[in-house]
Amino acid sequence: MYAVVETGGKQYRVQPGDTLDVELLDAEQGNTIELGRVLMLGGDGDAVIGQPVVPGARVLAEVVGQVKGDKIIVFKYKSKVRYRRKTGHRQKFTRVRITEIQRETSDGA
Repeated sequence: MYAVVETGGKQYRVQPGDTLDVELLDAEQGNTIELGRVLMLGGDGDAVIGQPVVPGARVLAEVVGQVKGDKIIVFKYKSKVRYRRKTGHRQKFTRVRITEIQRETSDGA
């Protein structure tokens, strides 16, 4: 079973056991969190697409730690005026491991 979740303005296709880096979340290492909005569930031969989210669906993840991404060099340059600026940036991420995908079914009884 897999799910498409949205967190930090980005969408990720996840399944149990996956490890991924998402935008920085306010969570401690070892905590269990529920990832944002579940947009789609798939697997077992059928797919459920949310409008905009799948009702009763949850994706649980364990926080592995806080990490930094690769350094990005920003270099500004203007010709003939001796203007040069070199700066760097490292984005902070939260590394999570997907533990469980749940879907509550409503029987209406």
